[in-house]
Amino acid sequence: MKKILLLIFLLFSLLSFGKNYPEKNINFIVPFSAGGGTDAVARKLASIMEKDLGKTIVIINKTGGAGAVGMTYGAKSKKDGYTLTMVTREIISLAIMKLSPITYKDFELVSLVNLDPAVVLVEKDSKYKKFEDLIQDAKKNPEKIKFASTAKPNFYILAIEKEMGVKFNHIPYNGAGEVIPALLGKHADFTLVGPGEAMGQIKSGQFRVLGIMADERMESLKGVKTLKELGHNITSGTWRGVAVPKDTPKEIIDILDQSIEKAIQSQEFIEFMNKANYGIKYLAPKEFEEFLIEDTKTIEKILN
Repeated sequence: MKKILLLIFLLFSLLSFGKNYPEKNINFIVPFSAGGGTDAVARKLASIMEKDLGKTIVIINKTGGAGAVGMTYGAKSKKDGYTLTMVTREIISLAIMKLSPITYKDFELVSLVNLDPAVVLVEKDSKYKKFEDLIQDAKKNPEKIKFASTAKPNFYILAIEKEMGVKFNHIPYNGAGEVIPALLGKHADFTLVGPGEAMGQIKSGQFRVLGIMADERMESLKGVKTLKELGHNITSGTWRGVAVPKDTPKEIIDILDQSIEKAIQSQEFIEFMNKANYGIKYLAPKEFEEFLIEDTKTIEKILN
């Protein structure tokens, strides 16, 4: 009789688990520094989700290892839905290069929220007026030109190095929040970031854009050519999405996905992303996983 009662209790617990979620505040791990694009998108998303879920979402910046520190922490957190992680393309590249103990398969994918190309940037006083100037100098001075990297390894620059047959001196930082002031301070010769992460400096004339790593020109940078237009078969960028630890109950994943979808469709989020020049791209869990499978193939071609 006791065994039957225990089984009934366990069954009831499983059926009711997640129905009252969330019952407390939620932590949201951002694996890069404050002030960068990943941090900005996460904070805006969290602020809108809070209104829907009725609980505070606390942003925690856990930097290091090109995102590996924060994403590993997130993957190894409790499977109760109270620790979200903003995962980025580094979850794939770091695993391929065996620089991280985890892969995206250590997470339950919730939603993709953002997709951006990368732009090639130099400080306004730089001697590099065109992308070709940068490449020609790199060929003459291998591993001398300083590249401010938002993460190391940085597959944006690896794609350029592989295609153009050059090598740069990689200087690692913890995200665009550190890279932007480094370039402004002339501690590096150039960088590659998402356009939204440096649009303020681009519009003010502090940075010059040498090219866009995309298939088509950007509406906000109509006068800037893509690297493809310049004759180079190079496209790259980043994406950002939300994930929870593996084996988190599906009921919780569904609640989070629905809340994220509402947030992304909100006028507040759309206006923020458009103003900041971040691309909006929503995918539900299954589609998000399919997207990562294809992106893994793309990154393997770059890194191998």
